[in-house]
Amino acid sequence: MARLTKAQREWRPGMPKKRRSTKVMFASTVLLLEAFVMFFATLAVFGLRRGEFPPVLILGVGIGLSVVMVAACAVLNKPWGIGVGWVLQLVLILLGIIEPTMYLVGGLFALAWWYGIRTGIRLDREAAQRAREQAEWEAAHPDQAAGPAQPQSP
Repeated sequence: MARLTKAQREWRPGMPKKRRSTKVMFASTVLLLEAFVMFFATLAVFGLRRGEFPPVLILGVGIGLSVVMVAACAVLNKPWGIGVGWVLQLVLILLGIIEPTMYLVGGLFALAWWYGIRTGIRLDREAAQRAREQAEWEAAHPDQAAGPAQPQSP
């Protein structure tokens, strides 16, 4: 038998589905894309600058950063998770010291990160407002809140 998650164990019939954060979804998307770019940037630096840096160092740092970016997705819903994402944006930009193209790539990803966080916060706020208004309407109209009326049998 498969193990159930905490959410699955706590679920009961009639419980409303918990809404996922759009901000976290956008932030996770940016971090995952950055992890792929970091992996391919590692391969590029490995090919271009193998003589300047030890290959083990290039691969270790690059792949390590890719893994950290993927792992950071798991903590984005924590209060400090977005801060971790900002630190990773700074690290990506600072990789321009090794490969100057990364200044541009890191800057563009930092811009995407900022936009995703900003837009996600706005969309989450709007969704919460809609949910409050829906709950108020359902409280004021309890007979209509359950859905359309069922036809009576003759």
